[in-house]
Amino acid sequence: MINQARLHMGIDIRHEGVIDSIEGQKVVVRITQSSACSGCQAKSICRAAESKDKLVDVYCADASGLKAGQTVTVAGAQSLGMKAVAFAFGLPLLLLIVALIVAMAVWDSEKLAAVAALGILVPYYVVLFLLRDRIGKDFQFRIIL
Repeated sequence: MINQARLHMGIDIRHEGVIDSIEGQKVVVRITQSSACSGCQAKSICRAAESKDKLVDVYCADASGLKAGQTVTVAGAQSLGMKAVAFAFGLPLLLLIVALIVAMAVWDSEKLAAVAALGILVPYYVVLFLLRDRIGKDFQFRIIL
């Protein structure tokens, strides 16, 4: 059946969504992310209000009780969010600062050092892209009915 692991307040991140499709053990859930001002009465005329649909792949050992169009809650550990922020922003920032310091020590040109520091991010994101399946195994979500 569906993984209904006990959730602890503050440890899991939950989002409600609608099942978009089911392909074997892979359940694709559509989550609508809204900005913080989505509840505002003036959101229809305000350009700051925005919402985006995100597709989340959830792997279930037994998805037989689920059907497309069903409303479910998708949950993931809060630590996954912190790890994602570290991969997307923390490590690149650290890499950028270290590369800039090293480049400034090697060259006298600030422009060349800045280009070199920014250039070091290209291989980082290429490696991240190539390892996306391996990294994705750490980012597991579950469906809660």
